[in-house]
Amino acid sequence: MTGGKETGKKKVLVSEPLSETGLAVLARAGYPCDVKTGLSREELLATIGGYDALVVRSATQVDRELLAAGKRLKVVGRAGVGLDNVDVKAATELGILVVNAPSGNVVSAAEHTIALLLALLRKVPEAQVSLKAGEWKRTKFVGTELMGKTVGLVGIGQVGARVAARLKPWNVRVIAYDPYVAAEKAAELGVRTTTLEEVLETSDIVSLHTPTTPETKGLLNAERLARMKKGALVVNCARGALIDDAALIAALDSGHIGGAALDVFAVEPPKDFTLAKHPKVVCTPHLGASTVEAQDRVAVETVELLVEVLSGAPFVAAVNLPFPSGGDPHGVVPWMKLAEQVGELAVQLLPEAPSKIHLEMAGLKPSVLKAASVAAVKGALSRSMAEGVNLVNASTVARLNGITVTETIHAESVKYASLLTVTVSSAKGERSVSGTFFGEELGRIVAIDGYPMEFTPDGSFLCLVNRDVPGVIGRIGTFLGERGVNIADLALSRTSGGRALAVVKFDHPEGVDVRKLLDGVAKLDGIESARFVTLS
Repeated sequence: MTGGKETGKKKVLVSEPLSETGLAVLARAGYPCDVKTGLSREELLATIGGYDALVVRSATQVDRELLAAGKRLKVVGRAGVGLDNVDVKAATELGILVVNAPSGNVVSAAEHTIALLLALLRKVPEAQVSLKAGEWKRTKFVGTELMGKTVGLVGIGQVGARVAARLKPWNVRVIAYDPYVAAEKAAELGVRTTTLEEVLETSDIVSLHTPTTPETKGLLNAERLARMKKGALVVNCARGALIDDAALIAALDSGHIGGAALDVFAVEPPKDFTLAKHPKVVCTPHLGASTVEAQDRVAVETVELLVEVLSGAPFVAAVNLPFPSGGDPHGVVPWMKLAEQVGELAVQLLPEAPSKIHLEMAGLKPSVLKAASVAAVKGALSRSMAEGVNLVNASTVARLNGITVTETIHAESVKYASLLTVTVSSAKGERSVSGTFFGEELGRIVAIDGYPMEFTPDGSFLCLVNRDVPGVIGRIGTFLGERGVNIADLALSRTSGGRALAVVKFDHPEGVDVRKLLDGVAKLDGIESARFVTLS
């Protein structure tokens, strides 16, 4: 996806602490790694241009400026779940993959949520401070049981679902708001989904487990805090920006909110510690993922994906890969390669860059459709765009250059088990190429501009349109033979309209100027058009 496999030429910059286990994965893969955790913003901008990969945690701001400065960057690895500090949109436009560790620290985050909640309920922190000060005030720290309470979870993704599972033995009632999780899936967790309003109004404890988005930023504002039950508790081990700090402080001061357990803050480290120092707040400095086990898992998970990208793997579970990474890669990858070759061949037959790309796919498995579509667009753009085009940014490059991409999908193919056709067009004409598989591995081109034919999409060849009259093929063979060019394969097709199409594969001898060769063939009697094509 991102280049060749010469590992010695690819370098990795680690800008934040990474476990030794993760660094060992890079070392075994043979990629030079520089750990520079103390770089200032200016130093990082000046340094990033020499690296192919960047590994960060939550502190490094990977914005458009930094990504643009990384002229060699192929991949950014975020050692963690959240991507608040990575501009994924800019990375996509620049063709840079973003990988993270979506499951590496979820257990630790879920456990920390339960730990903070219990500490808040049982007043553990203040009781410890009192005891360490030499006091014995048992009656001052009377707590509250978790059993029998209603816990409302906002978000039941990977962390929220694990919190729900860990709450089960405590004999609590769990409800949740998550518009992206089906009620049936929630029921499997023993959770009833409902509206955000009901979660806020009926829960004794509200725990947040959602990323920061424009919709969720400031989710718990003054209005929503006021809707919560008097004395309810707030737990946040997700993202600090989900809560309006001033509104929470006011609700705590008034007694409407009974307490808060916080591991995250809107600004980290906080510039204003008023919320953290509040007597009704139990807090930790973003420790949700800070376990030995989580740090190892996160580092290994992130680095293994990063190594896949640097090694040229075409099917990586990246955040911004424009098609699902799940399913059977062995079934998808061959179609991706063929689709890219079909697109690449079609655009080389066109005399100028395309303004429109149309994809027609018939009989392809649903798991293949999107991947094949993106690969075909990449192939069609790779020969006509000066900027780098890859699977990450192909659709974006097309859009930014005003190239219309359309699709037609059929459940079945008339002639073949499956068929993909790429049609490219511009003001100077239109060309189309169709490809399919014979068996699981034999990818073939089976039509050009509607002319049925069959050949393997590789190597160098001439694609000729000629009048369907005697002697043309002979003249082509004679012309090439006189110049020491050996024909390796020849595919012919004709229609009833008096025209024929020929694909002439040849061994590329040293010292032969292909352009002059093409010009000479184009001038032969009976040849109407000639294009030279190379496919990898």
